[in-house]
Amino acid sequence: MSSFKSPTFQERTALAAQARQAALEKLRAKPPVDEAVLAERRAAELAREAAKAAASAEKLAAREREKAERAERKAAAEAAAPVKAAPKTEAERKAIRDAQYAARKARVKKR
Repeated sequence: MSSFKSPTFQERTALAAQARQAALEKLRAKPPVDEAVLAERRAAELAREAAKAAASAEKLAAREREKAERAERKAAAEAAAPVKAAPKTEAERKAIRDAQYAARKARVKKR
């Protein structure tokens, strides 16, 4: 039984050159791309990009509308809300604090 003999540098370079030559021949044997098919592909790609751009513009417009609606709602809520008057006594401040605490507890219980 003979032992494994590693290939020499010359053998490895020759194998690499053969592989390179085979790849080049395979590439040359490939038929050229038809111009009509290429133009059709480009048109389809342009149509996809146009549709994507239109969808993106639509999303952006929807976001802007939502942002404007939120701003309008906020402005309306601020206009409708009465001006907060500073509580004058300690008892009033305590009553407000207790009401806020009760509201917070009620929100936690709803969950």
